[in-house]
Amino acid sequence: MMEATDPAPDPVRALVVDAAPEIRMLVAMRLKEEGFLVESAGDGESAVDLARSFRPHVIVLDLGLPKLDGLEVCRRIRDFSQAYVVMLTARGEEEDRVAGLSVGADDYMTKPFSTRELIARIRAMLRRPRESAATRVRRIGELTVDPVARKVLMRGRDVELTRTEFDLLDMLTASPGVAFTRRQMLDRVGGPHRKGDDHVLGVHIGNLRRKLGDHPRTPLYIHTVHGVGYRLDEPPAG
Repeated sequence: MMEATDPAPDPVRALVVDAAPEIRMLVAMRLKEEGFLVESAGDGESAVDLARSFRPHVIVLDLGLPKLDGLEVCRRIRDFSQAYVVMLTARGEEEDRVAGLSVGADDYMTKPFSTRELIARIRAMLRRPRESAATRVRRIGELTVDPVARKVLMRGRDVELTRTEFDLLDMLTASPGVAFTRRQMLDRVGGPHRKGDDHVLGVHIGNLRRKLGDHPRTPLYIHTVHGVGYRLDEPPAG
């Protein structure tokens, strides 16, 4: 009598999105060699459609795509998927990295890159339990933010925020230590940009600081990054 054997685990599904056919084929080939089930796309609209139908576990996503750029693709995919996203770009500016992280990317690599390193990073991500910063409760110092319940506590007490104030705090607490530009923050709470929007953003940040008990001259949480925007930091111990 033959012994029953456990069924083989389903392969990890990977979606490769790149405007350059040679990069798309190279990355797809390397992933297939590692046992991944792979689909690929060369433009942003196809990438979003494939992400819905293929349901990948990981997405390798080029920033510079036709039809929809990588940032917009990532933003749309995050509405229905918690796949790990590695953003690829031909540029290495800090603002590009921040932009990718702000819309939900998990990692970032600059072209030209090593496919061996890319595979290693993907393997490392897949070993981590998936708990999205978009959904988990965040505790930073005495501040607690529940993005699903849209609830904020400071020292255990409820803090009543407007929708815009919560959206700004949600963005900042999802990526502590990351300096977001004013444009990125205005994009989060609605656009298009209009004259005077920078002043309106400053008013919202001022109200948010006041409700958190955060003094603008000696802030514990929300710091002004001059010439850029704002950053949320973990307050010093003690």
